[in-house]
Amino acid sequence: VQLQASGGGLVQAGGSLRLSCAASGRSFATYHMGWFRQAPGKEREFVAAIRGMGGSYYYADSVKGRFTISRDNANNWVYLQMISLKPEDTAVYYCAAKPVYRGNYYVPQGFGSWGQGTLVTVSS
Repeated sequence: VQLQASGGGLVQAGGSLRLSCAASGRSFATYHMGWFRQAPGKEREFVAAIRGMGGSYYYADSVKGRFTISRDNANNWVYLQMISLKPEDTAVYYCAAKPVYRGNYYVPQGFGSWGQGTLVTVSS
């Protein structure tokens, strides 16, 4: 599966953004989908994930209650709705896919097929 993320930009603290990730290829529902982020000088962080068929979600504590992951299996899209953004949310955001046979959606290991990333900048 090939992934292309979009929707990043510059937003003030407290604002909202919606990231989108388009997936090409077949059998999209056989992939768990995740969002990761990497801030300058920091390690990549596992932010959110959704099970292949949907209906089950993982969120990092740092974004719980503010970010919502969703997917459209009919059209091969995954989204990350972000509200109440904070300066510490500034990072390059990547979507990634994990074949369901590689394990549970809430485990970051096994995700691959990284998209090119989209930059989110939150100003204070």
